[in-house]
Parts: sequence; structure tokens; C-alpha cells
Amino acid sequence: MIPVDTINKLEQTWRSMTEFCETLTEAEWKTASQLPNWSVQDNLSHIIGSESSMQGIPRPDHTAPDKSHVKNPIGDVNEDDVDVRRSRSGAEVLAEWKSVMEQRLATLRSGDDAYFAQESFTPTGPGTLADFLHIRVLDCWAHEQDMRRAVNKPGNQGGPAAEHTIDRLIRTIPIVVGKRAGTPEGGCVVVRITGEVQRVTVTTVVEGRAQASTDVPANVLCDISMDSDTFAQLAMGRAGADDLAPNISISGDAELAHRVVSQFNMMI
Repeated sequence: MIPVDTINKLEQTWRSMTEFCETLTEAEWKTASQLPNWSVQDNLSHIIGSESSMQGIPRPDHTAPDKSHVKNPIGDVNEDDVDVRRSRSGAEVLAEWKSVMEQRLATLRSGDDAYFAQESFTPTGPGTLADFLHIRVLDCWAHEQDMRRAVNKPGNQGGPAAEHTIDRLIRTIPIVVGKRAGTPEGGCVVVRITGEVQRVTVTTVVEGRAQASTDVPANVLCDISMDSDTFAQLAMGRAGADDLAPNISISGDAELAHRVVSQFNMMI
């Protein structure tokens, strides 16, 4: 099956990102982001590298001299993609991105069922190319927000790609509430996401397993509320719970709530 909806979300995010990047000064391109050692420009360079690879464009023969902050093999490759473009201007990197983006869209729009069904590596394990693209929406939207946050130019925090990303991230809330935070048997934690993407998650521990539901029971141990940008930063490891505490409202068991929000990071 051709994942038309996923492709539409990718294009929406890519074009939003491009429009945002067209507003940047050279100083803004070089502004540090929340990602260690990465500037606004580095975030876009990373996306270029990933999409170029998927397009079959050969990677430059380059090895980054400093990988002390890299945590895994994926990050190792990413750092090479980023570092090779650091000597270029933001305008040059943006021009390369525009070219790669149009090539990728042409390929995705012309792909058939077999193309999207082919086996592919994904950050969550083996899958198809369609599965991988579903995760690419999250990754691309996340880096757009990293860039926007760095220069205080918010945008694209609502709509299909934002909702897609938040919905993927909330899938792991039961793991956080049950296993990571150690919510006791029979206990329930409610997480309310407000702002441009609004969601309510209800997680109860039953027979040692955290289970998601839609109804809020009477035995809620804590009720946690935050806007979707705050949730995204926590869930993607961009900032910690203490840093974002002013944006988080808690009622009930404050100690349990702090354990929950401190364990939200779901990214590798």
C-alpha cells in the first residue's frame, strides 16, 4: 500500500521547514540548538544527510574529528553528515536541502506498492520502507522544532505532522508510568497535553502491567498537565523536567508525578 498520508505529512513538514529556513540570517544559522554540539544549520545538515542516503546520493568521504558526544552508531554516521557541511554558509546548505527535498518528493510520489513494502531498517527494529517513513515524519518535525526553538521562531506546532509526532510519542507513556516510574498496583496516572495538539492519556497498573484507557477512574494518583511543545521536549530528550518545571502542572502525588516526567525521554 502506498502511504499517501505519510508522504503528505513529510511534504508539509519539509515545506514548513524550508519556509522557516528562508528567514534565517547567517548568525541564526550558527545558533546553538538543544542538541549537543549542533547548531540550527547542523540540524538541517542532518536531515540532508539522511534523505540523501535514502535517495541513493553517495555520502561525502568525510569523518568528523570530534565524536565525543555521540552515543550510538546512528549518531556516528549523522555526525559525519553534519560536520562536512559546517564550513558552508547557511544559504549553501539550504540550497542543497531544496534540491534533495524535491528529488525525494518526486521519488516518493512515483513509488509503487512494492517500493514501499521493501524491507528497511527502522529505529524501532526491522520493518518496511513505509514504516520507516512513518518515523521520518517524527524525526523531521522534531528537528524543525529544534531549529525554530533555537532562534525563538515558533511555528508548525499544530497540524498533521505535529499530531502524528505527539501520537507516536504518547505510545510509550504506559512504559514510563508502569516500568520507569514504578506506579503501584491499581494506581492511575493521567497526562494531559494541551496547546496546539491536545491529548489525554490515562494509564492504570493492573496485575503489574500498565494499561492505557480512555476513562479517568476515581483512583487517580496524580494528574499531570503540559503543553504539546513541553511534552515533545521531554519525550525527545531536548530538556529535562527540572528545566521545564514552570510549564508543568501537577496535582496529587507530586513525587510520583516527578518520576513520570523525569522519565519521559523516549528517543535513542
